[in-house]
Amino acid sequence: MVPPSTKAEIVDVGFAHKALVERLSPGGRYIDVQSDIDSPWVPFGPTAMIKHLAFDVRSNTFSNVLWVKEPGVIGTHLHRGTIVMVCLHGSVKYLEYDWVASPGGLILETPGESHTLMTDHPEGVKLFGWMQGPIEFHDEWGKFVFTADVWWFIHHYESHCRDNNIPINQKLYL
Repeated sequence: MVPPSTKAEIVDVGFAHKALVERLSPGGRYIDVQSDIDSPWVPFGPTAMIKHLAFDVRSNTFSNVLWVKEPGVIGTHLHRGTIVMVCLHGSVKYLEYDWVASPGGLILETPGESHTLMTDHPEGVKLFGWMQGPIEFHDEWGKFVFTADVWWFIHHYESHCRDNNIPINQKLYL
C-alpha cells in the first residue's frame, strides 16, 4: 500500500547522494508530443513519420512516436535489443503474429525477433516506442539493408532540423 499524503508541496527526501545526482544527472524533463515545439515530425519513408523524443548514447536507447499515416508496411526488421511500444491511435499488427494492437495496447519485443510491421487501418497507426539496441532492416529477400541505432536516429533528427532551419532541442539528449 502506498503511504497517504495530503501535503501538496515539495518534501525534502534527504537522499544521501542528492548532490551527486544534482551534479551528474541530466534531470527530469517534459517533451511536448502534441505540438512540434519540442520535436518535429521527420519523414521515415514515403508514408511514415517519426517524432523523436529521447536519445541516450550511453545505453543505445531511443524513444519516438512512429506514425504510419495510412495503410502500409514498415519493412522486415530484426531487433538486437528490447522494444516497448504503446499503440496510441489506429491499429497495427505484425505479419508474423496473430494479434492486432489497438489504442492503449502494449507491444513487447525481445532481442533476436524479426518481424514486419503492418497497418491496414484507414488512418494508419501511431506508436509510442522506447527502444534499446540496434534495429537491422532487411529487404523483401532477407538481405541486410541498414542498421538503425541511437546514432542513426540522432542523425535522422539532426539532419532534418539542419535542413529545415529548426533548432536542435538539447532536452532530447539524456
